[in-house]
Amino acid sequence: MAAPRVLAIVLAGGEGKRLMPLTADRAKPGVPFGGIYRLIDFALSNLVNSHYLQIVVLTQYKSHSLDRHITKTWRMSHLLGNFVASVPAQQRVGKHWYLGSADAIYQCLNIISDERPDIVIVVGADHVYRMDFKQMVDAHIESGAQLSVAGIRQPIALADQFGVIDTDPTDATKIRAFLEKPTDPVGLPDSPGEVLASMGNYVFDADALVEAVTQDAASLTSRHDMGGDIVPMFVERGTAAVYDFIRNDVPGSTDRDRDYWRDVGTLDSYYEANRDLMAVQPVFNLYNELWPLYTGYVGLPPAKFVHASGGRVGHAVDSIVSPGVIVSGGQAAGSVLSPGVVLHSWSSVADSVLMDNVEVQRHAQINRCIIDKNCVIEENVRVGFDPEVDRARGLTVTESGLTVIPKGTIVRDA
Repeated sequence: MAAPRVLAIVLAGGEGKRLMPLTADRAKPGVPFGGIYRLIDFALSNLVNSHYLQIVVLTQYKSHSLDRHITKTWRMSHLLGNFVASVPAQQRVGKHWYLGSADAIYQCLNIISDERPDIVIVVGADHVYRMDFKQMVDAHIESGAQLSVAGIRQPIALADQFGVIDTDPTDATKIRAFLEKPTDPVGLPDSPGEVLASMGNYVFDADALVEAVTQDAASLTSRHDMGGDIVPMFVERGTAAVYDFIRNDVPGSTDRDRDYWRDVGTLDSYYEANRDLMAVQPVFNLYNELWPLYTGYVGLPPAKFVHASGGRVGHAVDSIVSPGVIVSGGQAAGSVLSPGVVLHSWSSVADSVLMDNVEVQRHAQINRCIIDKNCVIEENVRVGFDPEVDRARGLTVTESGLTVIPKGTIVRDA
């Protein structure tokens, strides 16, 4: 039996309002992560490692840096019919942009028509995880369903933060109901303290997807959302299955990171997901050579640590240090240093995420900050120690006390 023709659609048009100011100048999937990556690299790496090599990325909001990253990084062999193509919103069906994730697919049905797939994988572009989608596609075909939804086990106390999948008591692979942020969910039969939350990853029979988004487009009451409108449509028909992420066995994964998945939708969750990368045995392991994460940094010099005299020692501990970083008599602990970061003498950075080309001048001190690209922290400045001082500077401070510095900011002494 011939393998099914599979097209992957990555939904990358999200505005990411809760990640402001990191999304003030870029789409959410284009936000840098883990030093050298962009958030979209995780979805694309998963698809490519699964050997699905025909991929379209639907973009919309402030997509220039995202489009540039895809064009420069994700080049495939067109000779073999493989591609990662960035497709901007085109107003194909009317004078409006995408009204929702389902409408985005509806407005791009010409792509499905051109490629003529049997199966369409639809994934989000802003989650951090590893997943072998071929295993999910195989389970989908075996189930006989028209739609399969990837579900991840989450504590029942967090159910009101997710779309929750209620399974049929007689068949744990069949979706009985799809509950949007329920307040009184029922736990899983084999784990009463957990629920299955939707990961935002779907596998469709192609013809069923085309029919569903076409029907949805004609509805005057729909929100045109995949999770809110399309999934319930299939559930009502009895043709929706669930794929439990715990079944997914990625080569090279460990018991510690096997079912890791993070929605980095807020500044605090983005910060914590970065910190998950740093431990001796990290919660999410970047060093899995059997399931590599691809990105576009090339031609950068090695990181450099200089000065070991005069009371200044350039060093970093419990940190991720990217190519092109210069630690010149400064120190970093528990931090992510992205390409081009420079720490000058007697500076210190603790528990922070520094994006590309951040300069920390002499004697400056940084604590629990996210600093976007091309920022300068001037001499003697202390950031992240006093929320009121940071707010007075015009900086964002989260409820947890995390200070966020927008792209290109020069922070001077208060």
